[in-house]
Amino acid sequence: MSTRKPSYTNPRPCKHLSAYKLKHGLSGYKSLQECLKTTPNGRTSVENPGTKISRCSSCNGYQGRLYFCLICSSISCSSHTLLHTQSEIGHDLAVDIERAELYCCACSDQVYDPDFDKTVMSKHMLDLSYSTNRNSTDSIGERLCERKRLGSGVELADLNKSGQLALMRDHRAKSCYPLGLRGLNNLGNTCFMNSVLQALLHAPPMRNYFLSDRHNRRTCRKRSANRLCLPCELDGIFSAVYSGGGDRTPYSPAQFLYSWWQHSENLASYEQQDAHEFFISVLDGIHERESKARNQTRDSGDCQCITHRVFSGQLRSDVTCMTCGFTSTTYDPCLDISLDLDTNHCSNKPVKRNDNSSTSTLLGCLDLFTKPEKLGTDQKLFCQNCQEPRDSSKQLSIRKLPLVLCLHIKRFEHSLVRKMMRKIDSYMHFPFSLDMTPYLSSSIVRNRFGNRIFAFEGDDSDNSTEFEIFAVITHSGTLDSGHYLTYLRIKEQWYKCDNAWISEVDERVVRASQCYMMFYAHKTLYYKAKEDLSCLPVSTRKEAFHRVAGCC
Repeated sequence: MSTRKPSYTNPRPCKHLSAYKLKHGLSGYKSLQECLKTTPNGRTSVENPGTKISRCSSCNGYQGRLYFCLICSSISCSSHTLLHTQSEIGHDLAVDIERAELYCCACSDQVYDPDFDKTVMSKHMLDLSYSTNRNSTDSIGERLCERKRLGSGVELADLNKSGQLALMRDHRAKSCYPLGLRGLNNLGNTCFMNSVLQALLHAPPMRNYFLSDRHNRRTCRKRSANRLCLPCELDGIFSAVYSGGGDRTPYSPAQFLYSWWQHSENLASYEQQDAHEFFISVLDGIHERESKARNQTRDSGDCQCITHRVFSGQLRSDVTCMTCGFTSTTYDPCLDISLDLDTNHCSNKPVKRNDNSSTSTLLGCLDLFTKPEKLGTDQKLFCQNCQEPRDSSKQLSIRKLPLVLCLHIKRFEHSLVRKMMRKIDSYMHFPFSLDMTPYLSSSIVRNRFGNRIFAFEGDDSDNSTEFEIFAVITHSGTLDSGHYLTYLRIKEQWYKCDNAWISEVDERVVRASQCYMMFYAHKTLYYKAKEDLSCLPVSTRKEAFHRVAGCC
């Protein structure tokens, strides 16, 4: 009998980080504290003494990501970090100057070390104490979340008043954050995960489901000795974020990451992933776990798992023979709708607030999605009426709308000419209120037949077709070194969630962003959630999930 490999193993820790700590201990971290500087909004960066503008020691460049070597303090850009570690043996570890995050030059990847984050947090609290004593009347922007990488208390060397500072931090966090708004720590290129989690945490039906103990991880039997349960870990995050304890310090979703790695073993690494692929993968993982409990087949069209009840809709595809007019209709379930950018209305410039065309571009993308498309001659389909392959046209429409509508904008495309992937950086205008009536199958088919009024099978015109936006995931940067963040709309106020950092923003900032995924909730659900936000069932569980050594 052949021995089976374990279904999952954690990615090995960075060997260069282990070698560095074995040789130098924490001395490099402590020396770095003198160069760390924290802004009033809680963002920590590295400030190079003696120079106002940091530049790469190899090319003298100052734009893009720059890294500070922990051994020799030299600075390298992202193009020359590998060259530096190859020319200077042992100079493998560096710090991202802009974000104060640990980076391995040899692996060309971010690495996570709790000891490093203790150092950053200690310096942050010292700066916070100084700025508080200097100015006791903080504005809202100065009362944002403090960066904290660890889930529990942090050893704050050189701080005699750590307890008093923590009490002050909690008081100030409560005064500026709505319930459920909490930063998520970057565990090493996990901004793709954090951005999607923020959207899921504020999707009204998902929030109500998990906070009502519809999936209780303490009684869940889907855990096993060597595999975690993805819904259980998501339930743990909901409990931590909506906890009645009032802790608003950034949270580390490490065990959720490990659970997702088990479901998607081919993606178990610290490399950056696509946020949309992660979103679909998470929904698929939750569906797989919950359908097993109900003994449902994987392709069940009427699945009652929480992901399908919230995000599942249905698309209608009509293929019409251009010779005889015979139409073949098929229906397919969907968890989101992927839209091509409407290049006729796209702009490479940020959006202006009073631009009246701001409601036309997303609608243009939806128009493009539901527009009849003539199939090429190499795509001739067999016509049941003609009994031979014919030229045909295809038209998509939406037969059934979900409770939460996820719209994915295709910003990454493969160039057939250059044989490479590229990103489309065009800005897209989108409305905060969206009426999906024109894109329903009932509307599309009636328009096709001259708006004749007739009974339509599956007509859902009586159901709500009006949606309100509550989350926007954006992607900035290039295909290789991009960054995801989320904008959340809570009680008509927009908040920017950039990993551990939370800040209030004006709607103009949101409209000017390069949106990648947009989440709309039924209008009735959105406003009901806004009214009931202060009356949500709040978790009283103290342990959101078991801690993972070295990660939280």
